[in-house]
Amino acid sequence: MQSVQEAAMESTAQYWKPVWIALEGHCRLHLAQAKPNRGPRGRKTDFRDAMRIVNRLLSGDLILSYVLNMEQRCWRTLTRSRHQLRQDRARLQNQLECLLEEVQIKLSSLLSDLLGKSGRRILRALADGETDPAVLASLASGRLRATREELHDSLSGQLLPLHRQVLPLYLERLDLIESQMESPEMSVAQSLQAHQDSVARLVETPGVGVDSAQQIIAEVGPTAGAFPPAAQLAF
Repeated sequence: MQSVQEAAMESTAQYWKPVWIALEGHCRLHLAQAKPNRGPRGRKTDFRDAMRIVNRLLSGDLILSYVLNMEQRCWRTLTRSRHQLRQDRARLQNQLECLLEEVQIKLSSLLSDLLGKSGRRILRALADGETDPAVLASLASGRLRATREELHDSLSGQLLPLHRQVLPLYLERLDLIESQMESPEMSVAQSLQAHQDSVARLVETPGVGVDSAQQIIAEVGPTAGAFPPAAQLAF
């Protein structure tokens, strides 16, 4: 490393990350925020930008970004991946509901969860070509508040050939997303096993569940040590 003890770089898009990872552990690193540390307008060169960053670092004027340690970055990647998969599932559910609305199938108005057991049985039957509302209604659980007549009426619409082609694709994507969700769920729990006390304390906060607590710890750390004043973290 040529005896380099400190290195500073600008947080431009994602390009700084591989450099940071390569240097991490070999020297003290500083990540400069791009906008507040930008240079004057005009012709720019990499050398001039590097000199500007170094001079501002030495003078104490460089505005730095907070970079998590490697372990915490892994936590954040896992929790954000889990969150993205959940968003993908919710988006797919909305697409399914829109598809049914187009053909006058009002299933969502009677089922509290379209992707619950009753809803899935009906959706898969529709995807397999079933058209009889009575048969479809019989697939619903007997514990539903809706009557068979209400279900029969809500299922009286007819899927067009195009919709029958798209519906199985949605259901296949749903199965894939839900199977992928299992891995991050387990990985997050295992990665934060040593910090269960912190998770438990956060869960005591009204409105914070286990998943939210894990997400918070992944973002700020188990002790929030990077934010000495509480006001700084809240801001």
